[in-house]
Amino acid sequence: MKNPRNYAVLVSAVVLVCCGALILGQKVNAAGEGKITGTVKLDGAAPHMKGIDMSKDPYCSKAHASDPAHLETYVVGAGGALENVVLSIDGWSGSAQVTTAIPVFDQKNCMYSPHVLAMDAGETFKVETSDQTAHNIHPLPNPMVNVGWNQSQPPGAPPIEKSWKAAEVIPVKCNIHPWMNGWFVVVKGPYATTDANGKYTIAGVPPGSYTVTAWQEAAGTQTQKVTVAAGGSATADFTFKAK
Repeated sequence: MKNPRNYAVLVSAVVLVCCGALILGQKVNAAGEGKITGTVKLDGAAPHMKGIDMSKDPYCSKAHASDPAHLETYVVGAGGALENVVLSIDGWSGSAQVTTAIPVFDQKNCMYSPHVLAMDAGETFKVETSDQTAHNIHPLPNPMVNVGWNQSQPPGAPPIEKSWKAAEVIPVKCNIHPWMNGWFVVVKGPYATTDANGKYTIAGVPPGSYTVTAWQEAAGTQTQKVTVAAGGSATADFTFKAK
């Protein structure tokens, strides 16, 4: 009969070796991942963004008494820096996007914040409200691609947690406040959204050649090919013309 103690020692050793190999493999994979960075700009003068009349809801109107609200079709900073542009990788076949925080779509001062929320297909996101007035959030996906929904959020309501099964650009509206318009941009794989400086970083990209797509709600889409070396960084800059 086998010695139980020796058998237990052998099993423990095998487990330790397997765990060590798994951890080492994860470290090697992480070390080999690169990133794609860049800047997105608008060529020429930024289009005038029309002001928003919120007088039908006193709460909304008061929230913007000292800072009048405007449409956010184009949000342009210094030097033509273009905000709210979503960057993704065409034909992604790797693992899902790894995020440290759940994407959040807030209803703040009767506007959507952020105006454009990117996410991976299947990734859970939250819809929250910071307002003391009721909202009714209503995404409008293509019914052949994703299943839509329409849900109210009164003041103090808990977050709504959702996900989309397939990649799609989905407009969002509020049935109570007609000026509230935003976007859910559902992609497949790693993604990024430009900040106020027009900059972005798509992290966690394995070595290889890729086609990066830049999407802007009014100006359309552009693509650019890049090659990412192991642990390296590729650059893809984009310039849009206003439409």
